[in-house]
Amino acid sequence: MKLFDEQSFLHQLSIDCVIFGYKDAELKVLISRIKMKRSFWALPGGFIKHEESIDQAAKRILEERTGLKDIYLEQYRVFGEPNRINHEVFEGLTSLRDEWAEQIMLDEASLQWLAKRFVSIGYYALVDINKMHPRKSELDDSVDWYNVKQLPALIMDHNEMVTQALETLRLNLDRKLIAFNLLPDTFTMKEVQELYEAIYDKPFARNNFQKKILDLNVLERLEKKFTGAANKAPYLYRFQQ
Repeated sequence: MKLFDEQSFLHQLSIDCVIFGYKDAELKVLISRIKMKRSFWALPGGFIKHEESIDQAAKRILEERTGLKDIYLEQYRVFGEPNRINHEVFEGLTSLRDEWAEQIMLDEASLQWLAKRFVSIGYYALVDINKMHPRKSELDDSVDWYNVKQLPALIMDHNEMVTQALETLRLNLDRKLIAFNLLPDTFTMKEVQELYEAIYDKPFARNNFQKKILDLNVLERLEKKFTGAANKAPYLYRFQQ
């Protein structure tokens, strides 16, 4: 299959994924740097095969980029402004057409297909950053985690996609109890608070925050034996699905 092939994929419809991870008290987003003479940064994305549903395509794209199958994934918005055309990447691919022709089966028809306006369905995903190893596509020079507050200038409307995904994450955080998808299997209350503070980008009073989380009745307290100074260690918790 060609990388860009109108015979295999739905016309002018794409999927872009905001993949959130959390590490070192920072909320992070997975970003690709596109392999061209001039650097471009973009969200991981792809196209929808004719035989796939939209959700199936999103899950396939996420597995291709993260190596994980069981990921919290949610559609949050459709992006379809009239000027939503990928001029920068199209021009970059055109300049590299001869060099890449055999490597990724890039021909004139594929370039013209990519030059059209695409409507993109936005998904956001939450992953345990310690369980995944980002995978590059044929077009990627690198795939790395970036602090959500320090993103590079992304192509087209991808920065707006991150902003909208973060707003949706904040709205759903307590209602759907999804923040715990960003944490390892066991965690401390301090780590939960630091995660919330990273997502909301503001501090919380410790006592009030702990009461709020415990009142949700979704944490299982783990018994752990400590010796010596470790007796002072905080209790571990596990999220109860």
